[in-house]
Amino acid sequence: MSGTPDTARAVIALATEAGLQLATAESLTAGAVVARLVDVPGASACVAGGAACYSYGAKHRVLGVDAAELERTGAVTAEVARAMARGALSLYDADLAVSTTGVAGPGADDRGVPEGTVHLAVAVRGGGDRSAQEPRIALERELHLAGSRAEIREESVGVALDLLRTELERMAQAPF
Repeated sequence: MSGTPDTARAVIALATEAGLQLATAESLTAGAVVARLVDVPGASACVAGGAACYSYGAKHRVLGVDAAELERTGAVTAEVARAMARGALSLYDADLAVSTTGVAGPGADDRGVPEGTVHLAVAVRGGGDRSAQEPRIALERELHLAGSRAEIREESVGVALDLLRTELERMAQAPF
């Protein structure tokens, strides 16, 4: 099963060992990813924070997602997931950030995006001087999940943690 407590422990251990700060930008999961991370003892060494931004206005004001883009496309797109992750990097002065946006249901959203559609992104700021580095999108996923609202959200949390672990493991093999 993805996103188990073991995955969260691995993320915290890898980030702490590397001296990296983590952040989350969550819409669909409403803070559940950062909550899972801080369930791990010692998380304060590497978790900078998490932003639960459900409304368009919050995504724009807190994370800097382009308001016109949100109005034009809605929030459930790969571009919005990327912008949310970049925004969390900036907001928390973090090294890695994961974002979640999607439709948990029941049913499609008001734009017709089907239930279970989820976009996730991991943004990374590299190098020793974080302020001088442009963030890059390291990983992205588009999911099409089935199940109840709670199941879709829970699976999305698991995938977000898996993505963080994957990127942290990659970074450990090829440090920046």
